[in-house]
Amino acid sequence: MSKVILLLCLCHAASAVIHSMKNFYTGSTGVPNFPEFVAVGLVDEVEMVHYDSNTKRAEPKQDWMSKVIKDDPQYWDRNTEVCKGDQQVYKSNLEVAKQRFNQTGDVHIVQEMYGCEWDDVTGDVKGFRQYGYDGEDFISFDLETETWVAPKPQAVFTKHSWDNNKAWIAQTKHYLTQECPEWVKKYVNYGRSVLLRTELPSVSLLQKTPSSPVSCHATGFYPDRATLFWRKDGEDLHEDVDLGEILPNHDGTFQMNVDLKLSSAEDWRRYDCVFQLSGVEDDLVTRLDKAVIRTNGEKEKPTDMTVPIIAAVVVLALVLIAVIGVVIYKKKNAKRPPSPVNNAEVLEELNPGS
Repeated sequence: MSKVILLLCLCHAASAVIHSMKNFYTGSTGVPNFPEFVAVGLVDEVEMVHYDSNTKRAEPKQDWMSKVIKDDPQYWDRNTEVCKGDQQVYKSNLEVAKQRFNQTGDVHIVQEMYGCEWDDVTGDVKGFRQYGYDGEDFISFDLETETWVAPKPQAVFTKHSWDNNKAWIAQTKHYLTQECPEWVKKYVNYGRSVLLRTELPSVSLLQKTPSSPVSCHATGFYPDRATLFWRKDGEDLHEDVDLGEILPNHDGTFQMNVDLKLSSAEDWRRYDCVFQLSGVEDDLVTRLDKAVIRTNGEKEKPTDMTVPIIAAVVVLALVLIAVIGVVIYKKKNAKRPPSPVNNAEVLEELNPGS
């Protein structure tokens, strides 16, 4: 799953502002207390639309998404109907995939992720589309070569069939490079008061034991275009440091940490933890002071650390379950904005025996 995780992490240059749209489809069977089909749309890592087989309704997850009906009154009804169709197709696709892998019963999941990243400074666009089965890569689209990559033997037939479908490849490329970034721009404009805001974090110094690394933990910042690092005597440190991932909090903000290995003999006052946030000119600097370090002996406030970390784990688990997928079906002539391509032959292509 390391490849999946890499797909979910955006690398932001200090001078660039990268906006993204990601769509996740998940069809499952045998998973307790989890809908058989889920479709989720995110802009800049913020969930904006949600559909599942329990509610059977495409619904906005952000207040600002209600603005879309001013420009497109049928947006939610149309999305609902298309998702209902996808729900039935994914149920069939699970059976197709199980045949491919010669499986029966138990828990199985087909997944898809597609979307794009758009740099509003340079205008550069990166599109992506990939599928998987039971948590492993199945097939993905290489936008540079305009071909499909099949890491599994069971996907080779699909690769050959899709590579020969030049019209679909052209449509996929057009969506990922042209339509998708246009929708990103629209959604960012709808939610600009939220998506383009900046929030500085609270920063804490943490240490499990007196001999453990000192962790500089920043939580509550937005957007996720941020850096966190240690300095010694004003110089950036690259050794004896361990930078963690940027993780989501339950309230839509983010958190991250960077660990520093120190010996008790060193002068800790020579060290600073520095937080930098895109769009904010001044750095947030925290001087390393033994007197303010929080240890395991201190009780954490649930709203400060425990809940964000638990929420981050839950969110990552749900995202990873919906990152890659196996099969795709799109209704012809449907006008749903997130839908990339239409190909009524996918089921037939995935299952040569049918």
